[in-house]
Amino acid sequence: MESFWGKLKQEWLNDQHFKTREEAKAAIFWYIEAYYRRKRTHATNGYRTPEVYTASAANF
Repeated sequence: MESFWGKLKQEWLNDQHFKTREEAKAAIFWYIEAYYRRKRTHATNGYRTPEVYTASAANF
């Protein structure tokens, strides 16, 4: 979990400024659902995205 928060801060939130809490929530939601789960590959998943890894694990 610490690695995830570090990546979130480093890759997405660095240098971003939000006017409201809702704006920050929307940006974090986008990072998790649109980028982190669908596009960002992970070494522990065999360099597959979490979405692909989960789908392939469900087929077994």
